[in-house]
Amino acid sequence: METKVYEINPESIEKDELKAPAEVLKNGGTVAFPTETVYGLGANALDEKAVKKIFEAKGRPSDNPLIVHISKIEEIDPLVEEIPENAKKIMEKFWPGPITIILKRSHRIPDVITAGLDTVAIRMPSHPIANKLIEMSGVPVAAPSANLSGKPSPTKAEHVIHDLKGKVDVIISGGSCEVGLESTVVDATGSIPMILRPGGVTKEHLEEIFEKVEVDQAIEEGGMDLIPKSPGMKYTHYSPKAEVVIIAGAVEKVVEEINQLKKEKEKLGLRVGIMCTDETKKSYKEGVVISMGSRKDVATIANSLFATLRQFDEKEVDIIYAESIEQKLLGHAVMNRMIKAAGHHVIKIGR
Repeated sequence: METKVYEINPESIEKDELKAPAEVLKNGGTVAFPTETVYGLGANALDEKAVKKIFEAKGRPSDNPLIVHISKIEEIDPLVEEIPENAKKIMEKFWPGPITIILKRSHRIPDVITAGLDTVAIRMPSHPIANKLIEMSGVPVAAPSANLSGKPSPTKAEHVIHDLKGKVDVIISGGSCEVGLESTVVDATGSIPMILRPGGVTKEHLEEIFEKVEVDQAIEEGGMDLIPKSPGMKYTHYSPKAEVVIIAGAVEKVVEEINQLKKEKEKLGLRVGIMCTDETKKSYKEGVVISMGSRKDVATIANSLFATLRQFDEKEVDIIYAESIEQKLLGHAVMNRMIKAAGHHVIKIGR
């Protein structure tokens, strides 16, 4: 398949720049495009054949639901049975933006989108390219992350080109993604909102508008046996080629442990990667050392996390030791992705 690549500046979109990609979506093709979270791979959500092309291009399991993207509020009505008050509050506060809402699906949503569930995940992206592209296509757009299934999500166009060129119709190159992690997913079908996937909109943000917010235990437990109520709940994700091991504990002890583990692995002839932070980078004298960002500004870690994992692939390391970060606010979402990348392999160090 020939893949057309369009370079578009999100800060100054020309009048007809998105016309051709929008037509591809409308006519059953696949288009990769930037959002504020990560790059997405889109197809007409109401066209079952088009949606199946997403699964084929990514190698994505068919029992993993997709998110449906819209460009404005009124586009949601034909896609759902009802919009509860909890959902309306979330939309008013956080849309457009990096949050996905689970609602009861209408008959118009194909089973291939929801993996047979009676609910559908819907999001309104704030990224100017994503929002305008969906509007111009005239259709709701199903779009998971634009990467090969299981690999780190793409936050730059070159990541998408590496994974999907020759597998999709169009790739829109529109710069780096702002947030760097997939959207928060919230189930709004019950009386109390429940977070099914942490993201840029945190539990604390939601607690500003709700008295109580629950977190699905599957976020911590993971596992292969659960029925995914949300995209990204069931399968191993974000994994580079090398094994990832998270070292958790007091920062000084973590650094000491990683340095010791590095020596042991290097004696065995292995190439070791160290995934650290700005504050600790100088504590590692040798090895492939890459900082995720600053502990003082977790948003920098969120923004670069997936790109950092991909860098280790380029360095051809055999094993990656990653520092844990504090699990509060955005740190919950960052650690959720790191733990998935590590296949839940975490070594806890005492103080």
